[in-house]
Amino acid sequence: MDVLDVIDGEEEQARSAAALQRAAAIMARLRAPGGCAWDRAQTFDSIKRYTLEETYEVFDAIERRAWPELKDELGDLLLQVLFYAQMAREAGYFDLCEVAENLSAKLIRRHPHVFSDVVAEDPDAVLRNWEQIKAEERRSKPGAGVLLEDVPRTMPATMEAVKLGSKAAKVGFDWPSAEGLFEKLAEETAELRAEVEREDKAGIEAEFGDLMFTMMNLARHLKIDAESALRGSNARFRARFAAMESRGGGAEGLAALTPGQLEDLWAQAKEAERQQAEPQPKEH
Repeated sequence: MDVLDVIDGEEEQARSAAALQRAAAIMARLRAPGGCAWDRAQTFDSIKRYTLEETYEVFDAIERRAWPELKDELGDLLLQVLFYAQMAREAGYFDLCEVAENLSAKLIRRHPHVFSDVVAEDPDAVLRNWEQIKAEERRSKPGAGVLLEDVPRTMPATMEAVKLGSKAAKVGFDWPSAEGLFEKLAEETAELRAEVEREDKAGIEAEFGDLMFTMMNLARHLKIDAESALRGSNARFRARFAAMESRGGGAEGLAALTPGQLEDLWAQAKEAERQQAEPQPKEH
């Protein structure tokens, strides 16, 4: 079966190709002489911060299950790809077709259980094959043999910490279980407290970083996404604080309360959240 056979019919294939071609043509027009002054002024470095912003907006739409918004945000994220590809084409590095062809070749190469005769019966087996193929690919790249070299230094620090821990674990440099990480957390917390008592700002920052690094590795061992977990906590804090404002007369009302009263409002907000989350008994 041809790869394109999974797309429903020639008409759908043509529609997909035409839509992407039109978007690429619009991007080229914006960058051309007589196009948009702002778009023409952009560089790889000036655009990259927008790429990160758009990625987080995609995450936000997914977490809110805002599917119409997700369609729009994915378009904004695609715009970043079109922007980079057009700038690369102008500089003679590569073009959008090469990006797509490179991706297609990579997907086929990294899915031999689909496009070849390799057997992978479960997601874990697929992941093992994927990592083995990636390791083979890395051997031909500059810096090959340096295990941590392919972990980008510019990714969010929480993600970088998880990636670094995961890479080191491949050669056995890891905690054998989550239990050891709980012990490490207690050790790092004590070291942070010691630096706080010494009022050593540089030491405080270093030990706080070590504590966070340990937390990220604990998340890896517990098989949870640290970024998603923290975003969930942020969302709960927003909701609980909004409930406190509602009960306490707004921001001005909260400012007039004592710490004890604020804590009581926080406990009430948590209890209301817990009751709302509990399954309601069915009516007979």
